[in-house]
Amino acid sequence: MRHDVIIIGAGPAGLCLARALGQQSLKVALLERQPEAAIAAPAFDGREIALTHASIRLLRELGVWQHIPQDDIAPLRAARVMDGESPHWMTVEGDLVGKQQLGSLVPNHRIREAAWRAIQDMPTLDWHPNVQVESVRTTPEHAEVTLQDGRRLQGALLIAADSRFSETRRALGIGASQYDFGKSMLVCRMGHELPHHGVAWEWFGHGQTLAMLPLREQLSSAVLTVPHAEARRLQELPADGFAAQMRERYGHRLGAMTLESSRHVYPLVGVYARRFVGQRFAVAGDAAVGMHPVTAHGFNLGLASVERLAGMARIARAQGRDLGSDTLLARYQRRHRAGSLPLYLATGAVVRVFTDDRPPMRKLRETILRAGQQVAPFRRLLAAQLVDEGPLDAPLPARLRQGLAQLLPRRA
Repeated sequence: MRHDVIIIGAGPAGLCLARALGQQSLKVALLERQPEAAIAAPAFDGREIALTHASIRLLRELGVWQHIPQDDIAPLRAARVMDGESPHWMTVEGDLVGKQQLGSLVPNHRIREAAWRAIQDMPTLDWHPNVQVESVRTTPEHAEVTLQDGRRLQGALLIAADSRFSETRRALGIGASQYDFGKSMLVCRMGHELPHHGVAWEWFGHGQTLAMLPLREQLSSAVLTVPHAEARRLQELPADGFAAQMRERYGHRLGAMTLESSRHVYPLVGVYARRFVGQRFAVAGDAAVGMHPVTAHGFNLGLASVERLAGMARIARAQGRDLGSDTLLARYQRRHRAGSLPLYLATGAVVRVFTDDRPPMRKLRETILRAGQQVAPFRRLLAAQLVDEGPLDAPLPARLRQGLAQLLPRRA
């Protein structure tokens, strides 16, 4: 079967990419190893996604946002960063850039479910659930995927969106730099006695990192980063014992706490593909960049790859060019690397600095937080990175450029 684009992987990024390309009337084949039921009605997985204004804008344009239940969208009004027992912290508010909120929190499974609904009216989509890929190859003329049942699909372009440990990327000879943070992330929903006022917490404690993401007023997503064995031990505790431990770990800041969901544990490994493109091939979503969640950029970068690839396809159609053109693919790689590498490196640096419990590093963290709170342009720069509503395709969002300009010395 012949297609314009073949996408392997129907996670949120793969589904959104299929929708973006389908809106251009491109013939798209979407392949997924899971059965259709797992994509159409995904189970709660514990992950809450912090979406920027730009990501929300793109999801609206794709017709995805409209399928997310309003009760599952929580406003993120501010974010506070704390370190241990230090009295100094830094707070970033949407008010710094004239917005009521920095972004919104949405459950990962709801985004996936909404993206699935959005692709249902696409006449140019060929959907292949519950399939196993036997082999992939590309030639100067086309990309080809062979399934285990013997079927062969051909297209002008093959795109891997099959997780940060992409088998497709590896099969086509593209390696990735990986950094194992040596920790796992336990996520669940916790009810609590005191309100959170729409403020997210990132608290770097000794031997652990804790986040609390605000959902309903007395319900939050708890994110605990600890060694894997400790995460598994906590996951297996009875609900009451777990709630007592979490109340203790969060320093009783929200009063009494109760477990309100299932608990999920994920190993923390950062991944950055050494190349984003090959012959008639590109990587998107986590297959390109798999982020540590501490700066909440992961899925937003995935959507940026969707917008950049869709923009590349739009140019090809407008100019009558080959979708698998080396020139267009090189353009995608340049733009996505420019938009993702600084964030990937900065996130790794933040994790290393804020999780090192040696006295000199603790002193450095205290200095950073104190200075950050006192320097309003710096906090405005951080807020600008979240609230910008311009194209994700741009190397630097407009508000971020404005924030940088305020930090740079003025010429005489």
